[in-house]
Amino acid sequence: MTLAPALYMQGSAAIDGVPIFRALDLHVAAGQWTCLLGSSGVGKSTVLKLFARLAEHVEFNGEFGAEGGDLTGRVALMAQSDLLLPWLSVSENVALGARLRGDAPDKSKVSHVLDRVGLADKAARRPGELSGGQRQRVALARTLMEDRPVVLLDEPFSALDAKNRSLMQELTAEVLQDRTVLLVTHDPVEAARLGHAINLMTDRGIETVTPPPGTVPRAVDDEIVLKVQAALLARLRED
Repeated sequence: MTLAPALYMQGSAAIDGVPIFRALDLHVAAGQWTCLLGSSGVGKSTVLKLFARLAEHVEFNGEFGAEGGDLTGRVALMAQSDLLLPWLSVSENVALGARLRGDAPDKSKVSHVLDRVGLADKAARRPGELSGGQRQRVALARTLMEDRPVVLLDEPFSALDAKNRSLMQELTAEVLQDRTVLLVTHDPVEAARLGHAINLMTDRGIETVTPPPGTVPRAVDDEIVLKVQAALLARLRED
């Protein structure tokens, strides 16, 4: 993996002339987790799509990218849905990126990545044979397989129950350490646990919130974490 870069975005976005967000000024620190927290409809996912070059119908006025170079070939996206292909095995889903590029999958790397997310014994299974938490771990393994320095996470844990959500947050924080991670979320608990930096996105732009101290992922029952998540929820309710 190459050195993880910082990201930046300054500008506004619209679709067919209808504004999505205005006057956005976002900085994502290199090698850390930045949480972009906000209510539905403020444009959080559009920010990710722009960085991932997937916002085909979005009109963006401004500039964005990676400090010190182009983002091409340096970004992996993990979406809210696991997007597993039901007719492929777990290992085949993990190696899907290579197959789509016409490359031969690195079987030893697939095995290593599956072992890292605790699914080595499920390599031959189909997605329909897995639990929701296991499917999300396959999606995480596929993201790791791409080995990109920048990882964009679009509410990837929101469909999980509380137990599996907490476990997946901890696993993802561990395996994506030292990468530049931008996590879009509507969950104050998630932002308080995972963010080295927390940015609250509203219709007025970005508001920086001081995260709790401590190593990511922070304990769910830490007193300061609980205070920060309560303050974030109160701030969201104001909007």
